[in-house]
Amino acid sequence: MTDRAPTLSDVAALAGVSYATADRVVNARGGVAEKSARRVRAAVRQLGYIRNVAAANLSQRRIYRFAVVLPAGPNAFFAHMRALLAEAQDRLAADRVALSIIEVPAFDAGALAARLMALAEDDLDGLALVGTDDAEVLTALAALRARGVAVVSLVSDLPDAARDAYVGIDNAVAGRTAARMIGLGHGGRAGRVLPIVGAVSAPDHAQRLNGLRAVLDQHYPTLTLAPEIEGRDRHEEVETQLTARLATDPAISAIYSIGAGNAGLIRVLEQWPGDRPHPFVVVHELVAHTRAALERGVIDLIIDQRPGDEIALALGRLREIADRTTPTRAAEPVVPALYVPENLPPATAASLAKET
Repeated sequence: MTDRAPTLSDVAALAGVSYATADRVVNARGGVAEKSARRVRAAVRQLGYIRNVAAANLSQRRIYRFAVVLPAGPNAFFAHMRALLAEAQDRLAADRVALSIIEVPAFDAGALAARLMALAEDDLDGLALVGTDDAEVLTALAALRARGVAVVSLVSDLPDAARDAYVGIDNAVAGRTAARMIGLGHGGRAGRVLPIVGAVSAPDHAQRLNGLRAVLDQHYPTLTLAPEIEGRDRHEEVETQLTARLATDPAISAIYSIGAGNAGLIRVLEQWPGDRPHPFVVVHELVAHTRAALERGVIDLIIDQRPGDEIALALGRLREIADRTTPTRAAEPVVPALYVPENLPPATAASLAKET
């Protein structure tokens, strides 16, 4: 009896095929009759053979081709993600990963679907994207997966059939967390909460809004929910709509900014009249202007989904799927960070992105 781990030569001998045939089956390169492939797979199971991914990739001189598709536009959070990805490109290249960063117009399902269909013609190993559940986008993702492209959804989840994994926060929990903090901030007083979304059609924004509503209804009956503002993540649009809403609804005592456009929100709050109580304000994502506003006391809480962690997890999951290896960690949501002025982390170059 030997403690030696089974080798591919052992697999080939047990299956009664050549080493080259066993290699083609184990590394999924095709060109093997199904009868022989079944014998090889049976031998793998019987021997407990574990594929040496690193050796296989080295022998094939494999270069992984990954793409990340993000919304274009002034959203500072996605500018932060783009900066983090750009910083990672040289490091990934040394590890035989070619990473493309692609932008599509925000909240434009047609443009996203068209770009994904074009990517289906490329020789990609994996794709991470901030997607939507529009039918045309799901069709394009199905075409990519049919070609063997690993798909990871970022920030906003997609139906299980449309992706291999999701990397991001639980957006409903984020909305529930915002509601809890707003309720605590009111200390039992009555109030009115104004949500600001990028688009209700965006799954992550809708989930955050639903989470907010659920906790307010269940635990804070004295807090009512005002009709949401849809700012399309554009700070000028948020500023215009918020100014008009505050003029017609003076009972607003809290604001929950679910998406971007926070530069416009901050400009309005900086002009807040001294004869009115300042609202309790929760926003998403730690970027330059939200950080500065938190430090000045213009806003009260930032919910940050830790984009550096999201990117690292997404790229790692793409690599695992492309290698057909067991994930190194369970597919659990990223736990967001909650920031107040006292626990802000050191600023980094990538985190200093601003809305434009």
